[in-house]
Formats: sequence, structure tokens, C-alpha cells
Amino acid sequence: MRRGRPGAPPRGSAERTLTSVGTGEDAGRPDDDERVERNRTARPTPEGERREASRLWHITLSVSGAEAPLKEVRRALEQLAHDHPFLLTSRYANDHAEIRYWEEARDLHDAAAVALRLWGEHRSTAKLPPWEIVGLEVIDRETYHQRIAEGYGPPPASPVGVHPY
Repeated sequence: MRRGRPGAPPRGSAERTLTSVGTGEDAGRPDDDERVERNRTARPTPEGERREASRLWHITLSVSGAEAPLKEVRRALEQLAHDHPFLLTSRYANDHAEIRYWEEARDLHDAAAVALRLWGEHRSTAKLPPWEIVGLEVIDRETYHQRIAEGYGPPPASPVGVHPY
């Protein structure tokens, strides 16, 4: 994961530098920097109204519930990662899990709404345990990188994948 571009302006300047959150598996696809740049300016909607640009949000979703066999939890989270290609990392135990990923959305409200639907919408297709969401953190990209640079907050999602606690 790249942390920033050489010669990037300092935080808080008028021009913001975007950093990549890609995993290196995206060869040939535009990286997140390019995708966000394309979405950065408001675009007209079909009705001629202006719409806000999309941004990237770092999501941490915590779920818990009754104990389930570890093999089944791991298999379900691996299926979720396959179904949801922007999933960065999952940590799990037999009665709880934490999922971290990047979501592209117009604002925090939209990002949180999508995150809150993730577990329920994929419950049957990924055969996820019938756990409930017990925590949600949604932060913008700049805040995520600021926390990492200052040495607090969640460590970078490395290694990418599904791992036991």
C-alpha cells in the first residue's frame, strides 16, 4: 500500500493528495487515485441537477453472536471477501468478527448505510453466521491516514485476507 506521493502538499492545503488503497492485485484496472479523481468533481444528473462527488471511506464492521464452528466462520468470511471485492481484511473467532474495507460513497451517511446492509445482504449467499452488527466505524480517507501516521487507530490492513484473532 502506498502512503503518499513524493512532494505531496502538507495536510490541510488546498490541494489534497490521494493515496492508493489497492492490494496490488488490480493490475490493469485504474487505481483508487484515478477513480476518486474522476469522481471528485460534481457531475450533472439526468435531470440536470448537480450531485456531490464520491469519496472513499474506511469501514470497520464488528459482528457477534452465538458460537459457530471456526471452519464455517472462516469459509463464510472468505466467501464474503469473494462476493465483496473491496474487502481488505477480516478477523474472526467463533463468536465474533471484524471486517475492514473501503467503500466509495457520496458522504458518511451513504457509506454507513451500505456498511450496515453488508452483513444482512450477504448472510444467505455467503452462509454467514446469524450474528448481529455490534459496532460500526466509518472514517474518511484523510482521517484514516492521519491516524496511522500518528501511530494510533487500527494498524494498516495487512496482510489482506481472512485471519483468526
